Amino acid sequence: MNHYHIFETARGFCGIAWSDAGITRFQLPTRSAESTERLLLRRLPDGAPHEPPPRVAEAVAAVKDYFEGRETDFSRFDLDLQGQGAFFENIYQAARKIPWGSTTTYGALAKELGAGPEAARDVGQAMAKNPVALIIPCHRVLAAGGKIGGFSAPGGSSTKLGMLEMEGVKVAPPEPAQQSLGF
Repeated sequence: MNHYHIFETARGFCGIAWSDAGITRFQLPTRSAESTERLLLRRLPDGAPHEPPPRVAEAVAAVKDYFEGRETDFSRFDLDLQGQGAFFENIYQAARKIPWGSTTTYGALAKELGAGPEAARDVGQAMAKNPVALIIPCHRVLAAGGKIGGFSAPGGSSTKLGMLEMEGVKVAPPEPAQQSLGF
């Protein structure tokens, strides 16, 4: 049984779910508690609302701090990533080490894990399927060349860009398309 809690932050309403082993799901902010709850329950059909125990309440406080722009480290919180493959779990462990205000790329993370450049796509898939976005800071993992890349949270890449900017990371805007030279 998973329990969940919806709470308000400076950027909107977030949701967090947990089991006895740790945090199982996290929903980035939306504009309403109802919307956040609906999105969270899509992936947590057996969830039941509950007041968070102390260890989860600490994570809620850390999320609130984060969205107020305070440097926050989520690596101390226990996660329950049951059902993820071993390679994804390794990717998530490596991503949790990326500190506030820093970024890496899908390829660099793959290389750190001892995999070749072809595994960058697997890293991207793991980030897209991250059940606890922010707590595993997938927003800090960029595409090749430091490009923003995709983001599967509400708001997509603009949410990712906003989170990085809040951390003081400057990501260059996309290059404009080159004009045809008539060739």
